Parts: sequence; structure tokens; C-alpha cells
Amino acid sequence: MAKVLVIRISSFGDVAMLVPVIFSVAAKYPQDRFSVMTRKAFAPLFENLGFNINVIPLDVRGRHKGTMGMFRVMRRIATLGFSHVADEHNVLRSKVIRFFMAMTGRKVAYIDKGKKDKKELITNKTLAPLETTIKRYQDVFDRLGFPAPMIFTNILEFMPKDFSNLRAIVTEKNGKWIGIAPFSKHKGKIYPLKKMEKVVERLSNEPNTTVFLFGAGKEEDKVLTKWAKEHTNVINTMGKLNLERELLLIYYLDIMLSMDSANMHLASLVEVPVVSIWGATHPSLGFYGFKQDPENAVQIDLDCRPCSVYGDLPCQRGDYACLERISEDLVISRIHKVLDKKFS
Repeated sequence: MAKVLVIRISSFGDVAMLVPVIFSVAAKYPQDRFSVMTRKAFAPLFENLGFNINVIPLDVRGRHKGTMGMFRVMRRIATLGFSHVADEHNVLRSKVIRFFMAMTGRKVAYIDKGKKDKKELITNKTLAPLETTIKRYQDVFDRLGFPAPMIFTNILEFMPKDFSNLRAIVTEKNGKWIGIAPFSKHKGKIYPLKKMEKVVERLSNEPNTTVFLFGAGKEEDKVLTKWAKEHTNVINTMGKLNLERELLLIYYLDIMLSMDSANMHLASLVEVPVVSIWGATHPSLGFYGFKQDPENAVQIDLDCRPCSVYGDLPCQRGDYACLERISEDLVISRIHKVLDKKFS
């Protein structure tokens, strides 16, 4: 029996993209055991995937922070008898772990993030799609000796979908439910909030429609709370659901409107169609949602985009035209196109 340590510590969206891969691999090799090392907050993504998958949660801001925290992690890993290491992160922390494991005879494989290819795409604007992050994750398991076909469909497939768990938000489903996640970590991936509020207002005024707002953090909560107070049929979900129940609510949505951010990937895990807005980044870089329709990516052509892999660089033009020039009409029409197809 092999015991495989799988490392992907952050970020939320990248961790979510690991779910289909680890599920498919573990299902192919039921005689083996797979332990996912990730942040404690992300652990629920893996806790119900399969009997041979478990989580090693990291408290990266507490007892696992810094040099002493790394020592605690290494000491625990040394006692768990791993035979293989799949480093799906390839950062300093994971490099230290895999070096130690390789030195003690474990078989190790790590992700090729394709940094050179991504840099070339950004520099030359050659938009031929690069290998997806999910495929890069699969490649690690292939090299480690665990090739597996992708069989994942829905993270809630083997979990009860008890609607009563959503009573903190809603008691029953009526009409169309639209989720909107207007934020991302970086400005280069955030649709202007004034324009997004108009999208929220227009959608919430449509007959038999409820809009659910998703976000994280105090500043985001202030914005979403204001929108929910000022517009009818709008519900701010922040602080009312844990991750498992948030996934359940997303499962009942008819569509999710998201940036190039974690909520696109969460919706993908429960087979909900996503209309995603792209600014500084681009779907061809490999971070598009699992099994999402490429036609649902909202973006405009500019000579300067994409200008960043992660959306973290300041706009060279200074005006974020890649986002400012996307009209509310375009966003709403794309949402209607998906909904019309679903309800036709």
C-alpha cells in the first residue's frame, strides 16, 4: 500500500482545482492512501471526497508559521510513513518538505507551473491556450506512478444535499437564483464596483429572481451589506455559512457571476455554470474553471492584455480599460444567454 503526501497549501482557487484530480486518482487506486496538506480553512474541500483521502491541515498563521512551524510540520510528516510526495505547489515550504522526503528515500514529483510559457504569452500576447492547472496537477501524479482518468463530476455527489442547512439564508427555492462574487485578490481582476452594483440592481429587479452575494473580509462585507440593503431580492451571504454550506448554496444556484477568482472554481465543483469576467488575466493562461464553457468568459480585446498572470501588476495604461470598457449590458446578456439555455 502506497501512502502519498499531496501538497497544495494555497491559494483558495488553486486548491479547489486540485479536488477533481485527487478524487479521480484516489478512486483509481483504492488500495492506496492520499493525504492532502493544505490550509486549515480549505480542509473541508477534501474531507468527504473518499475513504482513502484525508487532510493534514496547516495553521499557517499560528503554530505552523515560520521556522518553528516548519519544524513541527516536518516532525509530524516523518512519523506518518509516506512513500510518495506529490508537490502540487512548488514553493519554498513544499520544496523543503520534498527535499527532506527525497533524502530519506521517498519518491517525489513536483508541478511544472509553466512559468516560461506564461511569461511568453504575457509578453507576446500569443493566446494559444496553455496547459491547464488541472492537467499540470495530473502530470505530477503521472510521473509519480499514479495515472488516472478524470472521473470527477460533483463534490456533493456523495454528500446529503439537505436544503434545511441553508435556513440561515433562505427557507425554500423560488424562481431563478443568481450568485454574484464581485471581488478578487487583485485590482486587475475586479470589475468596477459601480458597474457591478448596476448589474446587481438590474438582475434583482427581474421577475422571480433572487441575487446572492459572495465575498470574504470586512471591507467586502461592507460593500455587499450596502448592496443588499439598497436593492430588493438581494441577499448577502457573508458570515452566514461555513464552506460546506456555501458549496451547498452554490449547488442550488442557476448561475454564478464571478471574476477570475475562487468562486468560479467552487461553482465548477458543483456543476454550476459560471459567467466569468476577465481583465488583466486571460483564460488561456490555464486557470479557467473546470469544465466551464469558454463562451461564458466575458472579456474584450486590447493590445495590452493579458498583462499579468495573476492580475497583481498595476495597469500600465492607468485606466484599467480591460475592465472599465466591459459594459453592464454585455455581462447581463451573457447571463441571460446561459439562463435561457438552461430553462428553454
